[in-house]
Amino acid sequence: MSNKTDKKIWDDFRNGDDYALSHIYYQYVQDLFRYGKKFFDDDELIKDMIQALFFDLIRTRKSLGSTENIRFYLISSFRNKLALVAKKGKFFERPTEANMMKADIVYSIEKEMIEEEQLSENKRLVQDALKELSPRQREILYYKYTCDFSYEQICEVMSLKYDSARKQVFRALRSLRKALGDKGSVLLLLAFSSQKNIFSKNN
Repeated sequence: MSNKTDKKIWDDFRNGDDYALSHIYYQYVQDLFRYGKKFFDDDELIKDMIQALFFDLIRTRKSLGSTENIRFYLISSFRNKLALVAKKGKFFERPTEANMMKADIVYSIEKEMIEEEQLSENKRLVQDALKELSPRQREILYYKYTCDFSYEQICEVMSLKYDSARKQVFRALRSLRKALGDKGSVLLLLAFSSQKNIFSKNN
């Protein structure tokens, strides 16, 4: 399995190969569940929506398009389903601050700091800075630094234009630097150089 590309596995799934369905489900079901938790706190609802996603994929797989990034395809499709739940079954044409889903992105550095008995000054600064970001800013940084999505992929998931996505990432980073003061650039450089510890996929 390790020598098969995402494109090959996805194409095999579209052609009805059972191994591909099993691989895709068990490889990504936990990612999807954790992602769903960032929008809803109802475990059973999230599980039901994941099942619905895979039922739809199986039902329509012969007509699905190709992809070279299964994780991106699933997250993008799952976000659309979650958006329908958030809007009580109604599509929204272009998301706004008023009608969009709010992602409750909690980065692992915050969890680690909460669990520590004493917080260092630098960690407190980072924690407070992350809390100052809007849900939209936290979501876009999650896609950029946790999921490692390109700007084109971020635009597709969040229904943004390319320039808007770049500006939102820039503004979010600028807000973090401003909140962190003189140490901002150094702390962010260290943070992004070890992004798996800070923008964890386990939260």
